[in-house]
Amino acid sequence: MKSEMTSVDVAAIVSEFNTDTMTLIDAKIGKIYQTGEDEIRLTLNIYQQGRHHLVIRAGKRIHFTQYPRPAPKLPGPFPMLLRKHIISGRITQISQYDFDRIIEITIIRAGIITKLIIELFSRGNIILTDSQSRILQPLKPVSFKDRKLRRGEIYELPPPQISPLDISTGSLTSIFNESQSDIVRTIATRLNIGGVLAEEVCLRAGIDKHATANEVSDLDGLQVAINEVFNPIKKGELEPQIVIKEGKNIDVIPFGLRQYQNLEILQFKSFSQALDEYFNEGVKPAALQEIAIEKKEGMLERRLRQQHDAIEKFTKQQAQLKAKGELLYAHYQTVEEILKIINDARQHFSWDEIKHRLKNADNPQAKLIGSIDPSTGTLSLVLDEVHIDVNINLSVPRNSQVYYDKAKKTAKKRSGALSALTMTQDLIKKRDKNHDKDRLSGKRGKVKVKPRWYDRFRWFESSDGFLVVGGRDVSTNEDVIRKYMEKRDVFFHTESPGSPAVVIKTQGKEVPQTTLQESAQFVISNSSVWKSGRIEGDCYWVTPDQVSKTPEPGEFLPRGSFVIRGKRNFMKTTVDAAVGIQTKGNTRLVGGPTSAVRKLAEYMIEVEQGEFNQSDIAKKIYKLFVDKVGDRQFVKSIASPDKIAMMLPPGNSRIKKK
Repeated sequence: MKSEMTSVDVAAIVSEFNTDTMTLIDAKIGKIYQTGEDEIRLTLNIYQQGRHHLVIRAGKRIHFTQYPRPAPKLPGPFPMLLRKHIISGRITQISQYDFDRIIEITIIRAGIITKLIIELFSRGNIILTDSQSRILQPLKPVSFKDRKLRRGEIYELPPPQISPLDISTGSLTSIFNESQSDIVRTIATRLNIGGVLAEEVCLRAGIDKHATANEVSDLDGLQVAINEVFNPIKKGELEPQIVIKEGKNIDVIPFGLRQYQNLEILQFKSFSQALDEYFNEGVKPAALQEIAIEKKEGMLERRLRQQHDAIEKFTKQQAQLKAKGELLYAHYQTVEEILKIINDARQHFSWDEIKHRLKNADNPQAKLIGSIDPSTGTLSLVLDEVHIDVNINLSVPRNSQVYYDKAKKTAKKRSGALSALTMTQDLIKKRDKNHDKDRLSGKRGKVKVKPRWYDRFRWFESSDGFLVVGGRDVSTNEDVIRKYMEKRDVFFHTESPGSPAVVIKTQGKEVPQTTLQESAQFVISNSSVWKSGRIEGDCYWVTPDQVSKTPEPGEFLPRGSFVIRGKRNFMKTTVDAAVGIQTKGNTRLVGGPTSAVRKLAEYMIEVEQGEFNQSDIAKKIYKLFVDKVGDRQFVKSIASPDKIAMMLPPGNSRIKKK
């Protein structure tokens, strides 16, 4: 079983973190926690994606997680230093160093650049440096023979690794001529790809992996096999999956391998999600239980529990202090004799001499003295197996009074905590009463919306109940065509640049004219037509067998592009867009053409081309929804400004007046 990420995995996750859908670029850094000896967790606010938890475990892995481990109540020195330097900073770059298991995250805050360097090899480390590569703090300060990872030192990168992503036949010739090992070991170690992928290369090249390296004659064929294996990373076309054998997860990989084709495969939308599921397989239930308890216990309940704990603590302290004061009176004569002996000795001997004499003394009073603190003149006495500190400059009654005074102060703290507890209980009662009122008045409170596969795309549900899905960018256009378009669907596009690839998911049903019309409005409204301010445009629809990813001979087809062959069915229509909140059947935010939204939503707001950017108009719509629904918490959970912005056409808009 894989226990850590390989260099190939690092290349894949860095590639994914630089895509439009999973980008870390411009993410804002929130709280930072150290959740284990070698593990930290960064809370990131990502534009139009909300808050995410990025977990980094030195020497092992880096990915987003749905199962964040509970953070300690008191942060350690390393996360505190990270907070000091990078909290509220923005990530400007994430890269892999020379196909090694080293990731560099560049952060800027208030014009100051720092780098978070993650070492995922060997025991691993996490290092914060300044822009000049001077170490501000490592997670684990260590010194090697030729390398120091300590504060103030210059961070030095290890020697560069050979990358299989751009290996040449000439480089392979040199590697194989120098090797004394077999083919599979030579590829695994010299190309830094590990045994599994080395075997995959041999399998695809059709060569015996056990043959010695200098026996290989077809290096061109070997290079073709290497390129074939690693093309998904080069092209950004990952197929993340977990490999399962006999009911157990045995590997997590960013793309499919022939050697696993007869095993059970569990596919994921992102490599980060696959890594999270794979590495957290054994700890998910415990982590989820912790999160569930934390969510169940609200702020007021948590405060109430802390106040109960404080009252219990003060009650115990008060009783102990009072008991010590009474114990001094109970041993009045003995304590008085001890104080007299020590004060008399101070007239003739040093503290060291007194300690020496007491150590060798055989009288019962000396045996009651546990220790002496010369700096404060305090004796620690053991009376009835209870340790009590007394000041040699005070009498027995005054020493006793010190404990009574402390007991009174503790009693006042306990009284204050009791008052605070009563106030918290009143607040909980008031809150619960308001919740009951909200329930009776129809207010819903926070609602959890189950995520759907099409949430990352543009989408709407037509008046006739058909799901219509479109891309947001080059990457998601590619996904719509390659992964989700079926032969029975209908494909929409425009002649204008910047148009989404739109698919009507027919499920084998005949598509009515109303759905075709709404799909045309949807593709036009989400194209450059809206941005340009024009109110109408042309689009067309075709069947999926007319859409091809194969260019004409001699031509090049960029990623996200496609070729249409055969007759196109053109339609001319106007722009039209609205967003709404659906509460009957499904509780969710919906968008699309007005006729489609009106069919589903109880609350609807139409938009038109205008002067406000997506973020500003989304905030205005959110406020209107709050006013319409009358339940801020409900609206925020269904239709926050970020979610509304994802439903709006690209470009500037305004609320349509009626």
